[in-house]
Amino acid sequence: MVLAPNFQGHFSLLTGPQSYGTLEELVSAANQSSKKLPICFMSTYKIATKARVVPEKQPLKLVAVEMHLGTCCARCVLDTGAQQVLLHLPLSQKGPFWELEPGTHRTLLQVLQDPALRDRLLTCPALPWCSQTLRPEYKIEAIMHMRRSVVKIPSTLEVDVEDVTASSQHIHFIQPLLLSEVLARGGPFPLPTEILEVPEGPPIFLSPWVGSLKKGRRLCIHGVASPSWRLLASTKGRKMPRHFMISGAYQGKLRRRPREFPTAYDLLGALKPGQSLRVVATKDYEGEGLENPGFTSLAMGDRLEVLRSDQALGAEDRDTDVLVCQRLSDEAEKEGEEECEGDAEHQEQIMLPLHTPGGFVEELSDGRRYSLQDLTVQFSLPCEVKVMVKDTNHPADPLTSFPGLRLEEKIVEPFLVVSLDSKPGMCFEIPPRWLDLTVAEEEEPPSQPPGSLPVATVEELTEAFYYRLRKLPTFESQAPPPRPPKSKGLSGQKKQGSKEKGIKYSQILELQEPSLLPKPKVQTWPKTTEDSSNLYSQTPGFKKGLRPTKPITQDLDNEHDYEEVVEKFLKTL
Repeated sequence: MVLAPNFQGHFSLLTGPQSYGTLEELVSAANQSSKKLPICFMSTYKIATKARVVPEKQPLKLVAVEMHLGTCCARCVLDTGAQQVLLHLPLSQKGPFWELEPGTHRTLLQVLQDPALRDRLLTCPALPWCSQTLRPEYKIEAIMHMRRSVVKIPSTLEVDVEDVTASSQHIHFIQPLLLSEVLARGGPFPLPTEILEVPEGPPIFLSPWVGSLKKGRRLCIHGVASPSWRLLASTKGRKMPRHFMISGAYQGKLRRRPREFPTAYDLLGALKPGQSLRVVATKDYEGEGLENPGFTSLAMGDRLEVLRSDQALGAEDRDTDVLVCQRLSDEAEKEGEEECEGDAEHQEQIMLPLHTPGGFVEELSDGRRYSLQDLTVQFSLPCEVKVMVKDTNHPADPLTSFPGLRLEEKIVEPFLVVSLDSKPGMCFEIPPRWLDLTVAEEEEPPSQPPGSLPVATVEELTEAFYYRLRKLPTFESQAPPPRPPKSKGLSGQKKQGSKEKGIKYSQILELQEPSLLPKPKVQTWPKTTEDSSNLYSQTPGFKKGLRPTKPITQDLDNEHDYEEVVEKFLKTL
């Protein structure tokens, strides 16, 4: 039986493995061993007396042997905790009885913590046996050479152990570490290590240092990267976009670029409370099929200010989701110009259904250059920018070569700043969550060049890893935008038109039913002429190298024997 450390029973010590059949045998054994009274004992069965019933395994104290009511009895004391009860038990009382050593009861932990009680016979009223020996089970924690996990050896394992400490002084036990364990440990830094294992799988970065992460290479861990947030960005203006992860420590300068919106529904998604949104139409929009006069057509170059979303009565008297905009005149082009209350003729409000297919581009006159941190604080993501000045700490900054970047989302993840021993002058950042290398600590101190080390703040991502990042819980918590509504007026007209066509077509079929009777067969072969060469040239089914696409059916009622012509034609071939 296995006992839990919180076992609630109490144990008593037995003087030996011998039991006695009667109280007389117990007293006689005590006299022979020159033991003085009182002595403690217990019975494995209940003892019934006139005063009360003594439970099994209840300790009793034998104080003296005397005559009681003409019978030689043992005067015993029963300690119930609340009181002490005096009992007279005849020496002929049958057992079996076990002699106990005097002392208090002990808990399980007290017995295990006392070295003097090891391998001693014990008894416990809560256990079904008369006597038992407690043998603790424990586990020895050890490390093995080149094993990352700690080995736990149970004490019940029967194995021969030999002490080889004296002959193994030259062996240095290496305990591998994961980068995630180094991150959780928090130092000390810098920490020189050697790469033992690189996780399998496709690469997540397209940087040159990825190919240098091999077994046996020395790696110096300088500490935790600061700040811990990163931005995911995608290039604009290319057929195949490239994806980057930009560190929060990026020192380049960025300028905002006007955003493009293919539909009015995209304008609604970009509209933020407290921020004005002005756009210019890049396509003409006629607004055909809309019965509400508020649904105005647009011409390329029209300037609009997006105000709010609303509902309006559309085709077939149905509510349609619209975007309320204000058409701006050329007089409102200058920023900071005060608007007059009576200038209503230049502030026409129009309504655009959310399914408006016209294109729009943001009207932006912000020429300021922002740092990455200021940009994320002042503007919401996603945001389109152009990198004007590259990061001076990152000479190979590739972001300046792209016409535009779309800053997608911010992620917060701890990174470790590391450098390779072969290139100590350049540091890069590794996320242990996605690139958990197995390393071993080195005793030699790392060789570091003087001064602060430049850190690569831009890393290009593989397409698979980029979309894997987009599936993180940070992005999954964001509800996807609803599907934009379709044009109800146009769809209703199409449905009505299709129903009318279906009715007309069924009527035509009813009129044509008498004409669908079987007709006499028509000759499928061309008419014969006197010139046989023309006849052969008009039979495309027997051209050399070609097979007829359809089987040629011959009319049995035809009086001409075309089979002979075919035979002659084959002979000529």
